[in-house]
Amino acid sequence: MMSGRLSSIAFAVALLSMAVPAHAATIEITMENLVISPAELSAKVGDTIAWINKDIFAHTATAKNGDFDVTLPPKKAVTSVVKKAGTVDYYCRYHPNMKATLKIEP
Repeated sequence: MMSGRLSSIAFAVALLSMAVPAHAATIEITMENLVISPAELSAKVGDTIAWINKDIFAHTATAKNGDFDVTLPPKKAVTSVVKKAGTVDYYCRYHPNMKATLKIEP
């Protein structure tokens, strides 16, 4: 009788652990002195990107494939949620020499 109850509990715990989604991470990307840092970064679908502009002028994070286009006012931060897997090269429309790559896993 006891082993049947333990089996049921073990099964329920295993089922719950599969049903609860993993917690999404918050990842910081900083723009300062006309540099995007880090220049290469990995994230997962569902993660939040905190875009932080430490410069005194505006920047953008513009995906070359059109997946996102984030405008960052001077000395401000903006967040967005990663929605699609793939490797995305992005840049600042105002300062095209500012380039970076975001590798997004499912």
